[in-house]
Amino acid sequence: MSGIAPGDVLGILGGGQLGRMIAVEAARLGLVVHVFNDDPRSPAFEVAARATHARFTDTEALAEFAGGCAVVTYEFENVPVAAAEIVERHALLRPGARALATAQDRLVEKTFVADLGIPVAPFRAVDDLPSLEAALADLGRPAILKTRRFGYDGKGQVVIREGDDASAALDAIAHAPAILEGFVPFSAEISVVAARGPDGGMAVYDPCENRHEGGILARTSVPAAISAQAADEARAIASRIAAALDYVGVLAVEMFLVREGGSERLVVNEMAPRVHNSGHWTDIGAATSQFEQHVRAVCGWPLGDTARRAPRVVMDNLVGEDAHRWREILSDASAHLTLYGKGEARAGRKMGHVTRLSGGR
Repeated sequence: MSGIAPGDVLGILGGGQLGRMIAVEAARLGLVVHVFNDDPRSPAFEVAARATHARFTDTEALAEFAGGCAVVTYEFENVPVAAAEIVERHALLRPGARALATAQDRLVEKTFVADLGIPVAPFRAVDDLPSLEAALADLGRPAILKTRRFGYDGKGQVVIREGDDASAALDAIAHAPAILEGFVPFSAEISVVAARGPDGGMAVYDPCENRHEGGILARTSVPAAISAQAADEARAIASRIAAALDYVGVLAVEMFLVREGGSERLVVNEMAPRVHNSGHWTDIGAATSQFEQHVRAVCGWPLGDTARRAPRVVMDNLVGEDAHRWREILSDASAHLTLYGKGEARAGRKMGHVTRLSGGR
């Protein structure tokens, strides 16, 4: 296959805000963007040159879409693996279906990372009440019960504390296949956004520190307030995971920072095989945004510089009615506003983000 060049078609599976921001950067680099999604109101449709509205189970539509693309990527990890495999038969899919399948199932993901010798929270598979009670006896309380699939932004999980009814916890997740994770006494939550090209080359951004509210990311600050040794280890962990998956594109790895006796250690929480909310700071905070970087990687182009453009970068999510403050934000000369083109500002819905650069830490 000849190299991908400006003027070729980049396909995106999924039409949310991440697809929208990838599409904008791809168009800036001269690519023709074709978005495939099952929601006719997809924000990415508004900025793409071409759009296909069809179900992810529509094999003919998927094959036709893929056949017209030089390369296809995806913007969320819940694209059905079967759909990704159909696309992979007709076009170059980056990242590949293996990365998607690994990240979609928390049990598979945790096992994969642990098998690399990378620390994760202790975990057990849970299929029913007896297996949950056995896992609680093994891991102790508090512990977190999580669905194996489809959980994000705090959804699909419940904390089980001393005295809590285990059967009620199963009811809370509708008895879905799950895992139980032991409690990690972390001091901070960090993440690393990294890109890997088809030649194995890596470009890794500075680790960032994340603060959540109600299970949803509220603020990302860069650099993370961690030691240089921990920062290097975080970068190395993300690189090892990407290499083990033969990954192509941008990958985010979320980790817990545990401080004990004056030392720091990292525990991997989960990974996202896509551009990531905690990487939005790169839109103006890094020499190359994560969205441009993803386009470069999946097209096999040279990876961009990941250097920060300021000593400190802060990204705040706009959730729900926060987006109604757009006029106030635009009046702030230090603020860089991105809105996602979503109609209704529902509670808990990510509507946009604001990035600010500053000179101090």
